[in-house]
Amino acid sequence: MSTVSAVNKPKFDWVKLAFSAWGVVVFIFLFMPIAWIVVYSFNTGRILTDWNGFGLDGYKSFFQNAAPRDAVMVSLGVAALSALVATALGSFAGVALARRPGKWSGAFLVLVALVLVTPEIVDAIALLPWYVLLGQDLNITAFNSGWVRLIVSHAVFSTAVVTLIVRARLAGMDESLEEAAGDLYATPTKRFTQITLPLMLPAVLAGGLLAFTLSLDNTVISSFVSVQGVTPWPVYVFASVKASLRPEIASISTLMFLLTILVIGLVAVVLRRGGDSSSGIAATMTGTG
Repeated sequence: MSTVSAVNKPKFDWVKLAFSAWGVVVFIFLFMPIAWIVVYSFNTGRILTDWNGFGLDGYKSFFQNAAPRDAVMVSLGVAALSALVATALGSFAGVALARRPGKWSGAFLVLVALVLVTPEIVDAIALLPWYVLLGQDLNITAFNSGWVRLIVSHAVFSTAVVTLIVRARLAGMDESLEEAAGDLYATPTKRFTQITLPLMLPAVLAGGLLAFTLSLDNTVISSFVSVQGVTPWPVYVFASVKASLRPEIASISTLMFLLTILVIGLVAVVLRRGGDSSSGIAATMTGTG
């Protein structure tokens, strides 16, 4: 009896322990810089890297100093407006790909994927002379506005993301409800507003929220296309590096990080309630969904 119990006694899994430990190391490696910024956001010193004590001076400075506050407001405004543009364009593109595929679908998907994989520096170099051509040479004054330049530039990339998310959502759903509504003489507008739109609404909301966070993070393109007086937060931080980083940079960055986490959490909740799994999200973002 003792021999049988000794044989059946489970052995300690050293491989599992090693992989778990390695996962912890990777997690620390990824989030240690963010943790460092959060800690130093409470620094009361004049320079970010010079710890002088614990306090809320950096957060108070955000409300007292107009320059960083205006930069944050520009980033939030551009992110919201570009997300609206990207959601509108990407949603209809996703519907067209999922519900009316044709010979054009493959070429269009290649273009969408090309937008996602093209380095931002290439997009920035391409967009700047294009805006100069439209705004100055062709005298379309709207493209001389920093707001218009930032919104359009950010929406270009985000539209591709929304397109893939909406397409993946509708591609996995049967068209029987829409066809039944057509058989009952429902107009195309009613079929879309009463059936198609509610079905794809979780993907639309998730795409819009992702577009919002992607805009907040856009630095390279914003540095090229922004104009004086309309400076988003990433460009403001990038310019501050040339002088000296103050604790208020870390404080505002911490608030922006918390906002991003909140938005990403909303994306997860929306997709989960809509029936999309995390694996489906990953497949969508890689273009395989």
